[in-house]
Amino acid sequence: MTGAQIIVLATPVFLLLIALEFAVGMARGRNTYRLNDAINSIGLGVMSQVTGVFGKLLRIGVYTLAYEHVALTRLPADALWVWLFALLFYDFCYYWQHRAGHRVAVLWAAHAVHHQSEDYNLSTALRQTSSGFLLVWLFYLPMAVAGVPPLVFGVVALVDLLYQYWVHTQQIGKLGWFDRWFCSPSNHRVHHAVNDRYLDKNYGGILIVWDRLFGSFAEDDDREPIVYGTRSPLRSWNPVWANLQVYRDLLQDSWRAAAWADKLRVWLKPPGWRPADVATRWPKADFDIAAVQLYDPPVSRAALFTAAGLFLAVLGATSVFLWFAHRLSLGEQAAGAAGIVLLLWLIGALTQPRRATAPPQAATA
Repeated sequence: MTGAQIIVLATPVFLLLIALEFAVGMARGRNTYRLNDAINSIGLGVMSQVTGVFGKLLRIGVYTLAYEHVALTRLPADALWVWLFALLFYDFCYYWQHRAGHRVAVLWAAHAVHHQSEDYNLSTALRQTSSGFLLVWLFYLPMAVAGVPPLVFGVVALVDLLYQYWVHTQQIGKLGWFDRWFCSPSNHRVHHAVNDRYLDKNYGGILIVWDRLFGSFAEDDDREPIVYGTRSPLRSWNPVWANLQVYRDLLQDSWRAAAWADKLRVWLKPPGWRPADVATRWPKADFDIAAVQLYDPPVSRAALFTAAGLFLAVLGATSVFLWFAHRLSLGEQAAGAAGIVLLLWLIGALTQPRRATAPPQAATA
């Protein structure tokens, strides 16, 4: 069974848990959902899985080549300790990949998609990038060199990803000793914050121990409520633009920079860094958390129901596409993916006004 097919089988569970979280929130008077945002987040997850059909060829292909040609040893895939070692190793690599995703602008351009939602709930967990596959494979090559078989690597990667689903909720409070060792809802809520004290903290996937060891841990403090999103807000429900926004900003600053070194630094410096000449000629307002406004443009009931209907059709089409993707030719895969992305773009267009404006914000994580 392919990884894409496992995701298809898991999707009803994801949606059922979203419905359960929504029901719990309503019962408690603490609803954390908006239909437009949830559709956008899940749609971006759909888009990520569809484009991932092509990205996996790069990620798994490069890993397999490295394993076959530069592995120092070949670990047995039938030994339990190898699986446990691989999961721990993967989570360690994920920590550094995730941390780099917040500290290197070109990596943030991909990862920013996951943080764009101004809500925080289980649908946010499904909000994933469609371009991350381009560079993240670099961080896992040490596992290939250490001799972790490609099959084991693929499975533990999926386990690490699936684990992180449940921590995207506001309905579970602090968990005592568990919070000290593992990534938990309390710990991961901090990670999605734009507050100064929480910014760029808690990168761990399964274990939060890495953050405690390497100085990137912050505890959720009830005295400072978390504000979710990014410091350069998306202000759009367009899933294509969600994946391109930060790349466009980086490309624009790189083009405008006078010095060739600055044209390169724009991509490698932390998010928000801008060449002095560019910042002077094209200034951006400093981030002010007190001025953050939730993006929630009005939409007609007819448009919302139409979008919801199309969204259900997209979920069905995506399930069929992912289930049979490995049997399709490259041309058939490209046509199917393009059709699904087009429908997602149309859903986004239906749920936002033609002219939505937003005050400029500083382009940091």
